[in-house]
Parts: sequence; structure tokens; C-alpha cells
Amino acid sequence: MYATGNMETELAPIVLQVEPEVEADPPIVQNQEEIFVFPWMGVVANLPREWKDSKYVGESGSKLRDQLKKQGFDPLKVEPLWDYRGHSGYALVHFKKDWVGFYNAISFEKFFIKDHHGKQDRYAKKHPETSLYGWMARDDDYGSMNIVGEKLKIKGDLKSTDDIMAEEERKNNILVTKLANDIEVKNTKIREIQYKYNETNMSLSNLMSQNDKLYQNYNDEIIKMQQNAKNHFQRILQERDKVKSEMDTQRKELERRRSELEKREAQNEIERNKLAEEKLQNATKNSSLEMASEVQKKTDENVLKLAEDQKKEKEILHNRILALKKKLDAKQALELEIERLKGNLNVLKHMKGDEDDAFTKKMEEMYKNLEERERELESLEGLNQALVVEERKSNDELQEARKELIQWLREVSSAHALIGVKGMGDLKSKPFHEACKRKFGNGSDEGTMLSSCWEEYLRDPDWHPYKIINVGNSHQEIINEDDDKLKGLRREYGEEVYNAVTSALMEMNEYNPSGRYIVPELWNYKENMKATLKEVVAFLLEQWKSSKRNRT
Repeated sequence: MYATGNMETELAPIVLQVEPEVEADPPIVQNQEEIFVFPWMGVVANLPREWKDSKYVGESGSKLRDQLKKQGFDPLKVEPLWDYRGHSGYALVHFKKDWVGFYNAISFEKFFIKDHHGKQDRYAKKHPETSLYGWMARDDDYGSMNIVGEKLKIKGDLKSTDDIMAEEERKNNILVTKLANDIEVKNTKIREIQYKYNETNMSLSNLMSQNDKLYQNYNDEIIKMQQNAKNHFQRILQERDKVKSEMDTQRKELERRRSELEKREAQNEIERNKLAEEKLQNATKNSSLEMASEVQKKTDENVLKLAEDQKKEKEILHNRILALKKKLDAKQALELEIERLKGNLNVLKHMKGDEDDAFTKKMEEMYKNLEERERELESLEGLNQALVVEERKSNDELQEARKELIQWLREVSSAHALIGVKGMGDLKSKPFHEACKRKFGNGSDEGTMLSSCWEEYLRDPDWHPYKIINVGNSHQEIINEDDDKLKGLRREYGEEVYNAVTSALMEMNEYNPSGRYIVPELWNYKENMKATLKEVVAFLLEQWKSSKRNRT
């Protein structure tokens, strides 16, 4: 608080019943010749301060300004005064320049005088130095040699109330004179405008009169031209009716003659046209039936040939696999026999005596037997390599056959067939459309855009939403449910859309993890698994037989 003692208790709770005068007339004061500082200012002394870091410091004036506002004095600001030693303990209270500000400054001074904290009380030192003192700034304050006088000289001038009233009267007279001159100038301009308006109005009246005459002449001329055009048109219509009547007479005569000729030829012509039309229809039907039969025949032949070729190739491949397995078993048995012979020879080498001819012969026989077995092994290895090459070739042929079947089934297979072609990694769009329809009302365009966006995500090789887990003694790669994109998708659009994306991710990771694009595959929709060539061939044969039964 700024005040202490009685001043502290008075300044905080007391609210003066001040009703500032808003009229321009000045209040009556006892001494009209009293000289004040203008703009109106007050002085507050004994503001709290303390010695800190080799200078006096104190609070800003905002707190005191707010307290004075609460008392109804309405100060503009409170400006603490500082000198080379810091806070001086004084402050200037600024009021408005009008008579309302003067009234507030006088009320401010009377408030402190009533509490015995005015200027005279301050210099009489009747109260402790820590109390606040306040008064309205006058000529003696202005002429003082302290910090208060210096600031007052900078901030204002000395004037009496008579001076201020005289200055205001002078300003009002100047303003009235200026306004009178402005009014006279504006009246002169108004008279000039009125004169120009009268001239313009007279000219406009003359122009309007001339325009009316021209308009009347124009209308008369138009009426005359319209009448002439109407008469000319009537003559043209009369001529046209005359020519039309003559042409109608000639046309009726021609019609009569043509009718007689047509009656003579009608019977024969009708019969000829009917016969020609029937022949044309029969020829068209026969041609269509022959073409359909030829197409169906070629399709049946292609299906049967493809099924037989696949069956033969599968049997050949099966036989090759059995032969390869037998050769591999023989090779493994021969390798075991060679290793056994080598082991026996090593044992015999360690058991050999100095003069044991029988033992030497036995070793030579075993060496010969070992060499024969090694030659057989080399022969089997060559055969094995040939079989491996043949197996790869057969496998390539099977892959080509699968590609041909995929291409063919894409063209002829229906949407509800048990065996067909499935794009591994293909994203189903139906869940996206249904989710967007639930969310937006009409989700056709939104569903298409969302589905296309996630197709781009699926093809992005930099996005890897998988994690590896241990299953027994092996590792398995599964979907990482904590992936940010997948979590956001599930939260925003639900489980069906999330399942569609994760299913496509798992299929793509299984069939084409490096390329990240859709791979076509023969698919058994009934078992929901990859279809074997045997299943595809059996399905095609069944379709061919069913088609053949339907035709018969």
C-alpha cells in the first residue's frame, strides 16, 4: 500500500460521491487569480521507496492510479519522478485538460486536505514522513528548484482560470468566425450550383421537347413502312395461293395416273418382295447358326485339347519325378557302398603284414571294386544332372501351362465359378464404399478415392507393416497391428476395411514380397486356397461335359 496510518485506512475504503460536471462552464473558485499548472496536475509526496544497489527504488504509478480511480478522481496516469539517486518519493498525477479534469484535481486536493495530508500539512510536518501527501500543482510548485519543479516546467505551463477561460473564449470566437466563413463559402457554392442546375434543367427541357418531336416522326414513319410491308405481303400470299391451287390440280392428276399403274403391278411386286424377304431371313439365320456352331466347336476342341495336354504333361512329370527319385536312391546307396569300401581299405591298410600275398590280393580286388563303384557313381551323377535339368524344364512348362490357364480363365470364367483367377494382393473396394456410405451418406466417390489411396500404400516398398514372431523353433512374419497407418485406418473406418487391407498385405507378402504388386493365381474359391493343375483340368473337363450335354 502507498499510504500508512490514517491515510492507508482512508484511501482504500473511502469512495467519494463525486459527480463530475460535463458542461463547458468552469466551476466557481474563491480566488480567480490563483495560478495553476496547466494541463491540470497533482503532486503526491512520500511515496514508499527503499535503498537497493546504491539507489532508491519504488513501485510504478499504476497501483496508485487505480486507487485514485476507485476514489472517483479519474486520473489519466500517475508518473513517479526519478533523479540521479533513483526514485525521488514524488509523483505527478495527470488529469484531463477540460473543466471536468479541473474539478477532479480540486477534489483530489480536498481529499488530502480533509485527511490533514495537504501541502501545508506536508511542510508543517505534523504527521510522520511515511504518510502520503497530495495537492494540486500551482505556481510555487512550478517555481521550486527540486525534481517536482523541473518536471512541471517540462510537462506544463502556468495559467490562471481567467487565462484559460479567455483562451477558450478566443478559440471559440475563432472557431465561430471560421465556421461562419465556411458557411458563407458553402452558401456561395450552393447558389452557383443552383444557377447551373436551372440552366441545365432548361436545356434538358428543350432537349426533351425536341426528342418527343423526333420520336413522333419516327413512329409515323414506322407505321407507314409497316403498312406498305403488309400490303406487299398480302399480294405475295395471293400469288402463292394461286400457284398452289394449280399445283394441287396437277398433282392430283399425276396421283390418279400413278395409282392406275400401281394397281396393275401391285400383285406381282408384293409377291416378289415377300419371297425375297423370306429368303434373306432364312439365309441370315443359317449363317448365324453356322457361325455359332463353328465357334462352339472350336471352343470345345480347345478345352478338350487343353485338358488332355495338361493330363499328359502331368503324367510325364509324375513319371520323371519317380525315375529321378529311384536314381537318387540308387546314387545314395552307391555313395554309401563307396564309403564302406573306403573304410574297409583303410582298416586293411593298418592290418597289412610284411609278406601276406592273400591280403594284398584282397586289397587289390577291393580297389578294383571301389573304382567300378566310383565310375557307376559318376555315371549316375551325370544322369542325375540330366534329370534335374529335365525337371526344371518340366517345371517351366508347368508354369507356362498355369499362365495359359490363367489367361484363358480370365477371358471365359464367370464371377461365380468354383475355379477361377484371383489377384493375390488385390484390394477389395466394397468395404471402402460401405464404410464411406456409413460415414458420409453417399460414399461412392469417397470410397473410390480411399480405395485408390490404399492401393498406392500397398505398392509402396518403403512401407513395411510386418513383424517377426517365434512359433516353436521357427520364425513367422505377421501384420504389425501397432503400425500408425493401420491403427488410423481401423479407428477411422472400422474392422471390415482394416481386414481387407491386412488380407491384401499378407497375400502380397506371401506371393510377391519384393515386387509389391498383384500376382494372378489359379484359385479354388470353394476351398479358398490355391488350385492345383489337377483341380483346374478336372473343372474344365466337367465344364466341357456339361456344355456338351446342354447342346444335345
